Amino acid sequence: MKHLKHLNKYFLKYKWLLIGGLFITILARLFALVTPRLIRESTNAIEKYVNGETVSAAAVRSELITNILLIIGATLIGAFFTFLMRQTFIVVSRHMEYDLKNEIYRKYQELSLNFYKQNRTGDLMNRISEDVSKVRMYLGPAIMYSVQTGILFIVVIPYMFTQAPELTMYTIAPLPILSFAIYKLSVAINQRSTIVQQYLSKLNTFTQESFSGISVIKSYGLEPQTNVAFVALSNENKEKNIDLVKVQAFFFPLMVLLIGASNILVIYIGGHKFITGEIDNLGIIVEFLLYVNMLTWPVATVGWVTSIVQQAEASQRRINEFLKEEPQIQNPSNEPEDVQGAVAFKNVTFTYEDTHITALKNVSFEVNSGETLAIIGKTGAGKSTILELIGRLYDVEKGEILIDGKDIRTMNLTELRDSIGYVPQDAFLFSDSIRNNIKFGKADASEGEIVEAAKNAAVHRNIAGFSKGYDTVLGERGITLSGGQKQRVSIARAIIHDPKILLFDDSLSAVDTETEEEILNNLFKISQNKTTIIVSHRISSVKNADKIIILEGGEVVQRGTHQELLNTEGYYKELYLKQLSEKEM
Repeated sequence: MKHLKHLNKYFLKYKWLLIGGLFITILARLFALVTPRLIRESTNAIEKYVNGETVSAAAVRSELITNILLIIGATLIGAFFTFLMRQTFIVVSRHMEYDLKNEIYRKYQELSLNFYKQNRTGDLMNRISEDVSKVRMYLGPAIMYSVQTGILFIVVIPYMFTQAPELTMYTIAPLPILSFAIYKLSVAINQRSTIVQQYLSKLNTFTQESFSGISVIKSYGLEPQTNVAFVALSNENKEKNIDLVKVQAFFFPLMVLLIGASNILVIYIGGHKFITGEIDNLGIIVEFLLYVNMLTWPVATVGWVTSIVQQAEASQRRINEFLKEEPQIQNPSNEPEDVQGAVAFKNVTFTYEDTHITALKNVSFEVNSGETLAIIGKTGAGKSTILELIGRLYDVEKGEILIDGKDIRTMNLTELRDSIGYVPQDAFLFSDSIRNNIKFGKADASEGEIVEAAKNAAVHRNIAGFSKGYDTVLGERGITLSGGQKQRVSIARAIIHDPKILLFDDSLSAVDTETEEEILNNLFKISQNKTTIIVSHRISSVKNADKIIILEGGEVVQRGTHQELLNTEGYYKELYLKQLSEKEM
């Protein structure tokens, strides 16, 4: 239970609702106990009339009608309080579920990129959905049934002992057996349910990847092989579900069997005692039969609740693993930052923790506020790493990165990132309208600002050509748009943010040269007072930059302006001549 202690703060948060639920449960159980007592009295009245002890049939009839009305009233009131009980406990559990999911989601947002490289997305989703759902069963139904069972036993069992101690012992004898049997069944069901969940996860993952990569499957003609693999996985999933259902099929028959055993004991033992005169009225046997049936389900829930607590404990342990994870990138300050945009790398060395690849080696450069720096190099040279380090998505291994002369590890992380507009190499768009994807950079942007940003990114004409314009809803990861259109919408999102620092990671690779020229001209105008860093493989994208550096193997091997680098033998000049010849062809 130690892992479930994390949830105590939620119990404290909603303590008054839970206390109210406890009080309502007591009332519901008390009214439920009225019915057996009234039925006992009615049975006794009939018995006395049959034995000639009652004066008249009218008196018996009057007593029966009164008891029936009281039973109806007590049942309705008990049902009302039972409804309130369920509403209280279940609603509170939903509030707790909401709070826990938000806590996990906030934690996910705080964690560093290395965390996401080391954990699969499916596992992250499972912990915030399936694991939280299992914990909610503990927070809601398990607590509710435990309280209900406890109160019922406290009230009913002592009363039964006062009426017929020996009969009570025989009556409740099968109930522990029922509870133990249900517990063993619940454990077996839990084990098989876990396996079913694992296979369901595999099936969902396979289906998701198939749909995401449907264009690849179709282009390679892999539909038959994919279908065979899906059928095989589906059959395995079906077999595991059948194994689960076979065990679940024992639940209710076992329950009915033991209920029947208790009823038989009450009738046989009670009947014998009535015949021998140890019990002086028949009504008590009828009353005990009702109590047996009233206690059976709560007793059965003891095993079920135990299983729920076990599952919740296991799920909360998995959740706690992530909640206790400390983000590698910490925010050292909440002080406001007046970022102007001057960027400097001082002998920066960085190695990726997961691959142990040293991406940068003693890299140094400076970009003044309002200047444009271009970075060129072969694939894997470390270009994208520089941009990620500026946004402090990672911390440097050696050296330091300065913004306006201040080490970024000492700056307010929120304001640092808020001062940066980043367009990644792989443009990511959400399954939302184009308007909202652009507004992601500025939530309160006006329609005019959205259109202006789209025009500067040279994507307005494309959007206007869609039947729904800016209200066009994109498919998953922006699949509705072409590669170039996705890049330009992503650029518009960065522009509308109006940051002090603009970072472009090869974000014009999917557009034609004419559109590229238009975007670059627009960027030149809007970035006059902004620090701009452009990563590219095209000379045309970087030739107008104030400074250009060439990376090779994580080291700066050349630096200068476009003209200076053309006058120097090296990678830049070779790339320029190669791209010039390709253009002429």
